[in-house]
Amino acid sequence: MIHRYPTIFELFTIPMPPIPLNATKSGYQLCVRLTPAAQSLALQELNLKSAMSGFLANKLQKLLMLSSHRRLLLSKLVHLGPHLGLSPNFRSRLCNDHPDKFKIVDTSYGRALELVSWDAELAVPLKFPQVNRGLIVDRPLKFKQLRLRKGLNIKRRHREFLMKFNELPDVCPYNTSMEDFAKSSIEAEKRACGVVREVLGIMVEKRTLIDHLTHFRKEFGLPNKLRAMIVRHLELFYVSVKGLRDSVFLVEGFNDKGVLLEKDESMVIRDKLMALVAEGKRIRRERRKASIYGTIVGDRENKDTDEDADYDDGDYDDGFENLFDSEDSELDYDFHDDINESTELYANGGNEEFWTADVPLASYKNSGDEGGDSELW
Repeated sequence: MIHRYPTIFELFTIPMPPIPLNATKSGYQLCVRLTPAAQSLALQELNLKSAMSGFLANKLQKLLMLSSHRRLLLSKLVHLGPHLGLSPNFRSRLCNDHPDKFKIVDTSYGRALELVSWDAELAVPLKFPQVNRGLIVDRPLKFKQLRLRKGLNIKRRHREFLMKFNELPDVCPYNTSMEDFAKSSIEAEKRACGVVREVLGIMVEKRTLIDHLTHFRKEFGLPNKLRAMIVRHLELFYVSVKGLRDSVFLVEGFNDKGVLLEKDESMVIRDKLMALVAEGKRIRRERRKASIYGTIVGDRENKDTDEDADYDDGDYDDGFENLFDSEDSELDYDFHDDINESTELYANGGNEEFWTADVPLASYKNSGDEGGDSELW
């Protein structure tokens, strides 16, 4: 496994411990450590986590302020922890480092995080982004318009419903509850969409699993048919069926090509780490080719590049081949075969155009697809 990532790990030797522990042995002992580049990234991540403690605490405080009883079970918050940017030990560290904001209490359902103080500055809904209509004269439009993603068409009845929905006054999800509106009313749906929008807004990648949101259906006052509500509002959310479970994305957090507009600092460090991993794979591939060309000279003209890429340099399978792959096993970030997604999501209309994201050339070389510069969202 160490040889698979030469840009992350490096081997070095130290003298053997003195006798009598190794009276019959002599020489040096083989050890492993991080490369200078990987060590620099690890130090940046450590400093970032210590500096972002207050910022992460504000995220938890906003979630508690969105809940009806100002209390959330820690067993449920664990599911949202990675998407919020929380460390695995946030229950023992972060939750106890800010007693002025929240505290841990024991309930009949288990340990929960309870709000201590209300912060009026945090109880402000996200503002909708300004839309550049490209008009020469800035004046009110004569006809109502509904802003949708490029190439997305819906039926007239659905469009009229969304226009009527957008004409309703904004509902603050922090100062209202589900009991303030009639059940299954359009006003209650307005509040539920606001809650989902606030939750996605504090996520690191502006997305999460729909199953994670259903865990907080009672706490946030969300409807029973939560997925149907999310799919219905195409102007706010995008649902991807790629992977084992569906994911929901906040549309306003991405541009028309599916690129995240504001990247979290932790994502920048992760991208640098993945760049190191890709560089290590390139180095290994060059070593394999050099080994093949150096030992099998006569068969060089009969070998193509695909066989060279699949050449095994003697590493055995220890289960760490995909060590730096995504932690979300439900999601696959390689969206090459997500072509039939529109037929399952938007039965109300056709001619959908998926978002595309620019992919570095190195990733195409690794996957064997060198003929394009974009992939399906």
